Amino acid sequence: MHADLLFTGGPVLTPEGRTATAVAVTGDRVTAVGGDEVRELAGPRTEVVELAGRLLLPGFQDAHVHPVPAGLELTQCDLTGAKTAAESVAAVRAYAEAHPEREWITGGGWSMEAFEGGTPAKELLDAVVPDRPVYLPNRDHHGAWVNSRALELAGVTRDTPDPADGRIERDASGEPSGTLQEGAMHLVGRLTPAATPGDRLAALLHAQRHLHSLGITAWQDALVGDFLGMDDPAGAYLAAARDGSLTARVVGALWWDRGRGAEQIPELVERRQALSHGRFRAGTVKLMLDGVAENGTAALLDPYLDRCGCATANRGTSFLAPGQLPKYVTELDALGFQCHFHALGDRAVRDALDAIEAARGANGPSDTRPHLAHLQVVHPDDVPRFAALGATANIQPLWAAHEPQMDELTIPFLGPERAGWQYPFGALLRSGARLAAGSDWPVSSPDPLEGIHVAVNRVVPGGTGPVFLPGERIALAEALTAYTAGSAYVNHLDDTGAVRSGALADLVVLDRDPFTGPPEEIAETRVARTYVGGARVYAAEGA
Repeated sequence: MHADLLFTGGPVLTPEGRTATAVAVTGDRVTAVGGDEVRELAGPRTEVVELAGRLLLPGFQDAHVHPVPAGLELTQCDLTGAKTAAESVAAVRAYAEAHPEREWITGGGWSMEAFEGGTPAKELLDAVVPDRPVYLPNRDHHGAWVNSRALELAGVTRDTPDPADGRIERDASGEPSGTLQEGAMHLVGRLTPAATPGDRLAALLHAQRHLHSLGITAWQDALVGDFLGMDDPAGAYLAAARDGSLTARVVGALWWDRGRGAEQIPELVERRQALSHGRFRAGTVKLMLDGVAENGTAALLDPYLDRCGCATANRGTSFLAPGQLPKYVTELDALGFQCHFHALGDRAVRDALDAIEAARGANGPSDTRPHLAHLQVVHPDDVPRFAALGATANIQPLWAAHEPQMDELTIPFLGPERAGWQYPFGALLRSGARLAAGSDWPVSSPDPLEGIHVAVNRVVPGGTGPVFLPGERIALAEALTAYTAGSAYVNHLDDTGAVRSGALADLVVLDRDPFTGPPEEIAETRVARTYVGGARVYAAEGA
């Protein structure tokens, strides 16, 4: 039988290394992997792709991403390119002037390091948009910048108490200063206009095109539900799955409402059934355990420090009661749900591992494949527990580098010992843990090659050092495995993630072989072609 598609002139990255030079695809499956003998499968209608030394590898999979909000933000007031407070304000002004018809100014993506203390003031927005409400989440979506008009519409004053799961930043006189942290975002976010179903579908398809251009063939959407004004993407996924426009393979992580308890589990069971169709499955539950270190809401075992290096009374925020978490996870595990934890601080990581251990003890071994995302601070005692419990470490490598948000807003408030426990990729691998990888886009770039660059170098692309915790660097092959086989494992896509005979032909052709160049140039690699099930979904110009 002749192949439909033939790649030749390798190298080809397989589980055994880069020894193969040719791959044949028939229908949606890889049918042969080897050398010159594979060329014999070429027929008169076979499409032949000459690799000419470019690397062929499995499609990348993002294990933690938010494509629909990312797609929506790209069409709104996009602040991701602004580096300073002045640039951010200028971008808001330009967007507001270009869109006088918009009742609200929404979008986001501003960087905390652009503003003193990471908390921009409402007066900056008032100066450029005095007459319309403004609501702009930052790039990590754990805080929002608002103007006076938005606070007025929401009824937020000096007398408004902080919600249990958030904080209203205030000036010296006690007035709301213009930044809302965590659950306080909802005070204003709940008032913002919801996107239409058509908007959400368009955002999904726009994001999908972008992700395919980066070699991403599958992902896990880390928030399927309503949260702090973010629109539920479930309808967009179902529509795309039903009409065939969803070309990626997607797992949806159903949002665990942190304001409720186990009574929501039957609803999650119903949603799992209702939302699983075609290439979209919703068999995961997302449990957000804590916040982020930069605003002091990541849950820590010991207190944060102040600017003088003294211990404070703040150990961060646990959004779910640790005493209840094992019960929730045990019940979810028994029902066959995968648990996807947001666990950033060392206390949140330990709480998640304790809950998985409780589920294992109550239910015995299972194939639910729990995974912990972010893992900024991991106590050394907990590193070996990942392998022992079968918990996957879901890393966002792009964050593991020196940058202002790390050096100015994180390290001083953790102190030197805990700062050395951050993003322990190497230690986790050495302990036997499985790594998966993702981006958390739109929090940070979804480009896997940029994340791989940082995982290998612990320096941002284009940076020259210093290296961030050099002992936690991992090899290029290990980083690629995290973005392919590791993420395929957590996505339960067992016939993807590797180039082998019988696997689905989800494949990527790079514009070079990054193994032959210096590690400092990994991020310069680009994707030439992307295939899902043997069908080409992206080709660079001239590729």
